[in-house]
Amino acid sequence: MLRDGVKQARAVAAVAALLLLTCASQAGAQMAHAATPPDHSAISAAAEPQGPQAQAPDKAQDRFPDKGLADKGLAGKAVDRVKDAAKQAGDILTRVPCLPPKGGLKPMGSLPHVAAKLISGAPVVIVAFGSSSTQGYGSTSPAFNYPNRLAAQLHRRYPTADISVVNRGQGGEDAPEMMARLKSSVLDLKPDLVIWQVGTNAILRNLDPADTAKMVGDGITTIQAAGADLVLVDPQYAPRVNEKAEKASRMVQLLGRVAELRKVGFFPRFEVMRQWHENQAIPFESFVIADGLHMNDWGYACFAQLLGDDIIRSVGQIKLGVNVPADVRTYRPM
Repeated sequence: MLRDGVKQARAVAAVAALLLLTCASQAGAQMAHAATPPDHSAISAAAEPQGPQAQAPDKAQDRFPDKGLADKGLAGKAVDRVKDAAKQAGDILTRVPCLPPKGGLKPMGSLPHVAAKLISGAPVVIVAFGSSSTQGYGSTSPAFNYPNRLAAQLHRRYPTADISVVNRGQGGEDAPEMMARLKSSVLDLKPDLVIWQVGTNAILRNLDPADTAKMVGDGITTIQAAGADLVLVDPQYAPRVNEKAEKASRMVQLLGRVAELRKVGFFPRFEVMRQWHENQAIPFESFVIADGLHMNDWGYACFAQLLGDDIIRSVGQIKLGVNVPADVRTYRPM
């Protein structure tokens, strides 16, 4: 199935390249009398993930249009088509061939602190907090762990932004150990967003899911009081975890409930990976290493990609003023 995805990606890339050449030819013919050349820097920086949410127009710009843009005519529109084609081609070449869950992911909700920093041009600090899945055990290089994959995606999407993704994963830990180092590993960095991956080792160590959920709830309170956005990531769907199916199911359920009650983001990694295996018929060995627990390069890449898409979508909601409380709509650019 992965080979089919790669073939499809290459086919779409070829179509995008053809569109790029066609649009470039049209732009060249129509810009013979243009005073300035097209913005090639924007084209070269456009190799970034662009889901439907990332392509939505800025409503603020719709209300206050630039007359020059409105009057740019056919030549300007042709250049825009070239840029769009370049973005699509770059997207195909940088993303891995993986699919979101059937029916899509439940909206993560808004990330007001991250959005505010991006809009104001201030540095954004994201801390990836967790155990070996965050540390990157199973990847063939640190570049391929999920925090570094996520950082690369966000840099492609926001090429002028100062975004740091700090890896604070520590193998073998779960909520008790993580709570003990929450201040030194996370809060002292003054993060704008914390991505907290938790629960897997609690399952393997036969810890009570209710106790884990309570500790996570206490951690959420502390992180929110520090002024950071938060996304919880639940355990992975893998053979070692599935050996304790009842405890795993309870852990996933409780973490999702805590996220809902505390109104923080939630990335359902367990369900995403379950659908890879059960709905998309991807064998475990295609996304889990031989230990039956940790993800491989492809698994981390797809996980980071879907998580990044969710973060970009959530930031976009703030920019567009969609489903956002009134007290954070002031972050929307005017």
